[in-house]
Amino acid sequence: MNIFEALRESHELQRSLCRRLVRVKPVERDAVFLTLKVELEAHAAAEERFLYVPMLMTNPGLSSSRHALAEHHTIEELCEDLSVPDKRTADWLETAKRLSHKVHHHLREEERKFFQVAGKLISDADKRTLGRSYLKDLVHMRQHYAQAYKSLAVNRDGAVVMAGA
Repeated sequence: MNIFEALRESHELQRSLCRRLVRVKPVERDAVFLTLKVELEAHAAAEERFLYVPMLMTNPGLSSSRHALAEHHTIEELCEDLSVPDKRTADWLETAKRLSHKVHHHLREEERKFFQVAGKLISDADKRTLGRSYLKDLVHMRQHYAQAYKSLAVNRDGAVVMAGA
């Protein structure tokens, strides 16, 4: 699997979790939010290491990489705003909707623009090598970030799940 195929898998999971986050009952928000937060954090770390860093090393990839990194930072800040004990308020839901919109925007822009630039700059062999490295690091980072929450774990397939599931 190449880097772009691997990233799209995580992107689809992020889209699904964002949709669930803004639709679930307030009592379920914490579990969905924590799962999304871990996925966003793990994905961003692995993506930055195995796609953005190689792109930052090229003149054509510099601007688009900086833009993508800035969007990761904005998403991280929205996650921090949502990391409060009471997730039942209208304000919390509004912020969750902003996060969902930002994530969807970022993924769409990345797949339609950034991947096109990166695809021209990275060789086919490197795309495969980066894909394997990204997937390995993604699972490692899911484990790393899930450890912060007693309610989460990472299963044998590398997916974030509720502990005990």
